[in-house]
Amino acid sequence: MPREDSTSGLLVLGVLLPDELGNCSTVGGMSDQPTLFERIIARDIPSDVVFEDEKYIAIRDIAPKAPVHLLVIPKRMTPRVDAITDAAEMGELWLTAVKVARMHAEDYRLVVNCGTGGGQVIFHTHIHVLAGWEHGPDSDT
Repeated sequence: MPREDSTSGLLVLGVLLPDELGNCSTVGGMSDQPTLFERIIARDIPSDVVFEDEKYIAIRDIAPKAPVHLLVIPKRMTPRVDAITDAAEMGELWLTAVKVARMHAEDYRLVVNCGTGGGQVIFHTHIHVLAGWEHGPDSDT
């Protein structure tokens, strides 16, 4: 499976993160190291699990960008969302994200960062669920 790979990235909890220049490649090679999310799924790293079934896990983000910030993560590893080519699998991922979002908020935003240039830091597909603003996401609350 493709994994994070870089010669200059920062190693955090055994996971390679991009360096200050954003250098972190999923194309340049394979790594024997599991992704952060694979380690969470395996319960090697503790996390606040808010949902889990046989195919997905949802956790609270440790660096929230909203009052409610959850991550919906497929247990089957793909490095980025555009690596999922099966329509049913893609649909199930999004339906699961909606299900998790509705468990935590009436109104919400679903976000995917795809690739380093799109803001992706952990190269294991995941959807961000952002919610909980009193006056919308552009407010200060």
